[in-house]
Amino acid sequence: MNLFGLIEEIEKVDPEFQDRISPRRDAIKNITSFGSKVAVAALPFAFSTLFKKAYGQTATPTVNDVLNYALKLEYLEAAFYNAGVASTLGFSATEKAYLVTIQGHENAHVAFLKSVLGSAAVAQSTQGTNGIYDFTAQGTFPTVLTNVDTYFAVAQAFEDTGVRAYKGQAGFLAGNQVVLTAALSIHSVEARHASAVRYIRRLRGATTTKPWISGANDTGITAVNGNYAGEDNLIQGGVNITSLTGVSGNFSTAIATQCFDEPLTSAQVVALVGPFGVK
Repeated sequence: MNLFGLIEEIEKVDPEFQDRISPRRDAIKNITSFGSKVAVAALPFAFSTLFKKAYGQTATPTVNDVLNYALKLEYLEAAFYNAGVASTLGFSATEKAYLVTIQGHENAHVAFLKSVLGSAAVAQSTQGTNGIYDFTAQGTFPTVLTNVDTYFAVAQAFEDTGVRAYKGQAGFLAGNQVVLTAALSIHSVEARHASAVRYIRRLRGATTTKPWISGANDTGITAVNGNYAGEDNLIQGGVNITSLTGVSGNFSTAIATQCFDEPLTSAQVVALVGPFGVK
């Protein structure tokens, strides 16, 4: 594998890659400025070999399995943002600018994963109906392409789920550090997307959620409860976070649930995105 060539490809997917792996204090400050959840998401997974046990996924997929799984999710997200940008939805100029940026990232993720997989890459035509997705999720979100608030609600569910999906597969890439680094670079970009979409929804008055997941479904969208299963977990590394003491006493349940994004197994994610056409 051409390590330097792959690093160049990673930089196309994540323009901030070099800064985020730099030991300079400015780079560290840049990471932490995104907030606690994204900062945690961007940390090196030094204990990635433990993830397989912690995440409860018994089957051991190959690297190609993991990358094709990620590619299917990226196909869906890229198509979703392509449709949004091309639609007649009444986005503000600022909202449209955010969407165009995210659209570019998602299409870059697709191109990157396809380049790594080569001939082993699953074809988008195998997804949905000949590559065309049902963004209503079989009628669950009938106004997704006609109502801006619905569009951003679905975008938030996609991004939050994508972050958890990548985290759930990280342990299976522990034996291939180059691919693991690439996957985690995409993971951190997805975390920033999630934060941005949540912020947009808050500005629109559609929700009072924070820019990160705060416990079990904090979106106000009952239909996506399953996408946030397990997010009310208080125990990390065998320690109940609320038993730890901070400056102002024990950490609250709210703080404990906001500290970590919980992983999702591939089976959980496939069940969640299946109604949109992912197979």
